Amino acid sequence: MPPKKTKSRSRNQWADHYTRKARKDNYPARSVYKLKEIQKRYRLIHPGNRVLDLGCAPGSWLKFAAEITGPRGYVLGLDLKPVELALPVHVRAMVADIFDLNEEVTALLGRGFHCVISDMAPATTGHKDVDAARSFSLCESALGIAMDHLVDGGRFVCKIFQGPDTQAFIDTVKQRFTRCHIYKPQSSRKASREIFIIGKGKKQED
Repeated sequence: MPPKKTKSRSRNQWADHYTRKARKDNYPARSVYKLKEIQKRYRLIHPGNRVLDLGCAPGSWLKFAAEITGPRGYVLGLDLKPVELALPVHVRAMVADIFDLNEEVTALLGRGFHCVISDMAPATTGHKDVDAARSFSLCESALGIAMDHLVDGGRFVCKIFQGPDTQAFIDTVKQRFTRCHIYKPQSSRKASREIFIIGKGKKQED
């Protein structure tokens, strides 16, 4: 007879201090603390900013960005999944595929965001190189969107799973922004291969 499930076994095996804290602080996911650490260190989002959040579901980064921008700002989130969080009036979340943006989304984007943030991650396979390659593809798309829709001097942050293409992506960010930083928040899981690439000061296009 198989052993009975204990209370501790039935809990989410990935639950930790940050998971419990997110629940207490009324955020839908622990990932918010990664953005909080990044914001504290690099000051990417400012009151009154227009922010584009790529891969915004379930809404933690969206909510935190909205808190910083305040009602004078505007936050637009895009994700393949809908956001079921109650959002303030200056925030909008849309279901969209970043690889195939429709006319409605393209019309909303325009060119006037002060910051583009991306916590996008691929559906993982368990094969590190495959997952890293998929992550790189998402990052390339995020950077392309940022270059099209950021104001000159704008800021960018995106998550990437470390792999053979990581340095090439970092080099590209260095070419497009005046400053580039590589950061792994304390709230990232120790075993995770994720790092965040930060670009500050989008260079003016020739």
